[in-house]
Amino acid sequence: MLWWKKKDGKRKERLPVGELLVEAKLITREQLRQALAAQESRSLRLAQMVVEMGFASEQDVLRAIRRHYRIKIAGFDQPWLLEQEDAGWTLNIFHFLRIPIKTKLSLTVTLILLATIAALGWVTLERQRENLHAQAVRSGKASLGYFASNARLPLQNGDAAALGQLIRPAASMEGVLYAAVTGTDGVVKAHTDGAQVNSSLDIPPPPPGAADDGKYVYYDYVNDRGRHVLNLTSPVVYQEKTLGRVDVGISLDFIGSRIQQETLTVLLISAGAILLGVALSMLLGASFSRPISNLVDGTREVGRGNLQVKIRRQANDELGDLARAFNYMSSELRRKQMMQESFGKYVGPDILRMILENPENQWLKGTRSNASVMFTDIRGFTAFAEDRPPERVVLVLNQYFDIATRAIMEHGGYVDKFIGDAVMGVFGVPALAANHAERSVRAALHMQAELAQAAKKTGNEVLGQVGIGINTGMLVAGNLGSQAKMEYTVIGDAVNTASRLNKLAKAGDVVISKTTLAPIARVADVEELDAGRLKGKTDLVRVYKVLGVKDGLPRGRQKAARAGT
Repeated sequence: MLWWKKKDGKRKERLPVGELLVEAKLITREQLRQALAAQESRSLRLAQMVVEMGFASEQDVLRAIRRHYRIKIAGFDQPWLLEQEDAGWTLNIFHFLRIPIKTKLSLTVTLILLATIAALGWVTLERQRENLHAQAVRSGKASLGYFASNARLPLQNGDAAALGQLIRPAASMEGVLYAAVTGTDGVVKAHTDGAQVNSSLDIPPPPPGAADDGKYVYYDYVNDRGRHVLNLTSPVVYQEKTLGRVDVGISLDFIGSRIQQETLTVLLISAGAILLGVALSMLLGASFSRPISNLVDGTREVGRGNLQVKIRRQANDELGDLARAFNYMSSELRRKQMMQESFGKYVGPDILRMILENPENQWLKGTRSNASVMFTDIRGFTAFAEDRPPERVVLVLNQYFDIATRAIMEHGGYVDKFIGDAVMGVFGVPALAANHAERSVRAALHMQAELAQAAKKTGNEVLGQVGIGINTGMLVAGNLGSQAKMEYTVIGDAVNTASRLNKLAKAGDVVISKTTLAPIARVADVEELDAGRLKGKTDLVRVYKVLGVKDGLPRGRQKAARAGT
């Protein structure tokens, strides 16, 4: 069972084509049964078969199929393209937002560069910060060790002058904010700021988790002036007796200044790298988008029917391979189109379409069908041909054949063969049509009118000397011939009768049998002729001359029937 999702999120069952057409009230159940039975011997879609049999118009059937299946289809000979389901509000925005490839590539490269440079810059700056901090700690430890070693004797002797002289040089050391010697009583004995002597040391105590290597304790803090300070402290011990402690404060503000300088450098390098990356990505994107644009233009040209288009291969890569494949495709399509156009002139468009749709189909074997057969012939053509040069004869024949062919095909029939100056046309096979008798008679009247007009216009009276005979009945249609030469044709008594009826038709007449008159009696105006005995028939055959046919089959339906849709 096939399902598809509607926009409200609910599932809806996908009906088979036949059920869909019945539900849409385009055909009845009985017409569906007839179309399915006829489809068994044909390689056509059911919807196309419904239209060919005259049950519904092509426009109504296609409209119902588009609405129910949500597909894009212009005709039965076009591929059926499924529409994409609604992917949501966000995807719809990007669906309508067109961004060129080179722009996408530039944005992608820019984002990758930004992310990469940001990550590398952050790691580099953090390592720089750690290295500078470690350098400050080493410098502070060296100063602290010097002061602690030389403060033992002055502290033991209470020599404040010696302690002051020891501490004083620290004031001029780069990065040192202060140095202080404190006694066991917590009173400052010496300080680089003389005003702090004999007072309590104005620094915060070590916080929990402060670094302690067993000899030195150090930690960071921010003083009341907002400066970032590294404080290192060490006890002064002499003969296992603690005499006091020494504190050294190192400024860490230079680390922030250095990091800012490094950050500016990283930003400048990043900007340069991004500009270079964008420029290169734009060039690279252009090298991608140009051949793709050429392929798009070439595809559009092929869609318009121009199969001469070629794509110039600009690179020896996958895009170049794609251009080469496109050129191969267009050349093959052009070759097949030429074959189809040439072959179609011999077998007729309906038979050609059936062969191309399914060349392996068994419809090539003989099948019994009810159809109408038309024979046309020029009266007095032998005498006409004897008195005129061959070039003149061929010219007249081609004019006659052209008018006859167009009239037959316009009314849904096909030209089976040309036999000298005779034309054999068939209605009802291979393109099924329920009203094939009416189509054949209308085609004959149309042909006679066109021939009479052409004879008057060109002065060639022979074009007005055509007689037409039509018969309707059961016949066998299929492929006849050998492996070297095959021909799709019809055979049977109905065909022979049509050929012999043609002998009874005078110039400009359309003669039909009783079996052809029966289905068109409501619309045909006929005159019964004297019953004649046809060759090969024991009984007399009732023959009718067609005087006219009432309007019945619309012009649009005639063209639809001719196209086999």
